[in-house]
Amino acid sequence: MNISILTPEWADYELIDSGNGRKLERFGTYRIVRHEPKAWWNPALPEREWQQANATQDEEGHLSIRGSLPKAWPLRLDLGKGPDGRDLAVTLEARVSETSRHIGLFPEQAPHWRLIAQLGAQAARRFPKSAERPRLLNLFGYTGAASLAAQAAGFATTHVDASRPAIAWAKRNQELSGLNHDPVRLLLDDVVKFVAREKRRGNRYEAILLDPPSFGRGPNREVWKVEGMIRDLLVDCRELLSDRAQLLLLTMYNIEASALMLGNLMDDVLRGLPGSISVGELAVPHTAPGAQSRLLPRSLYARWEA
Repeated sequence: MNISILTPEWADYELIDSGNGRKLERFGTYRIVRHEPKAWWNPALPEREWQQANATQDEEGHLSIRGSLPKAWPLRLDLGKGPDGRDLAVTLEARVSETSRHIGLFPEQAPHWRLIAQLGAQAARRFPKSAERPRLLNLFGYTGAASLAAQAAGFATTHVDASRPAIAWAKRNQELSGLNHDPVRLLLDDVVKFVAREKRRGNRYEAILLDPPSFGRGPNREVWKVEGMIRDLLVDCRELLSDRAQLLLLTMYNIEASALMLGNLMDDVLRGLPGSISVGELAVPHTAPGAQSRLLPRSLYARWEA
């Protein structure tokens, strides 16, 4: 099984340097230092360069601001060409706060957002007169980057997440992206229960995305543990794939997992389904002199494509 490494190319995002459990990033015009448990090496840049960042977040999310930094600001992500040849793009809001280490997006996922947009545009070209748009289901959808990329490219998208703040953030991104006229279906729900209901209802999708946390809770305190539950969820997701399904994509940040492990899992669950499985890592290159040969590993992925 071959392992590929995918990296983002995004004008509004840059990983400048990393090391000693930290990373120095640029989001738009602002530089932020954040905790990074996978950065075991020494930084390439001297500490004085890091101290020029607009803000520093420690492991617990405590925020120290230097100079000017808004609480929220927009980032544009280009997605390529749509089915009519026009440029596709979405706008995602970055945020900093004292209560969360998260900015609201995971830039390393950008290659998959563009893949999803490409598949949506291809489907729209293949079925230009189809009354039914291709459908995409995004499970553990967070703040909606993948969902919006899919919707912008022509998918009818259903987005499910158990976090009320994440759903509200996704609605904000939808507004910023100009998709309120053609909105993503944003649902606050427990993923496992939702998928089970979709099976009973007979609903089917042409693409399914999963980005599960290691541990989480649903809106009614339902417990999610990835080690004991992800296989059963994938089995249910296979049943939700339609006869013209194109994609099943699993990404995972669990530090104990490996790309080979995810590939074996997908091979087990999807055995007999025509198509191919690819696995790999999502990683981010550095731009600082002395660090440009390094890639910061961020996420694992396994994907089935028809």
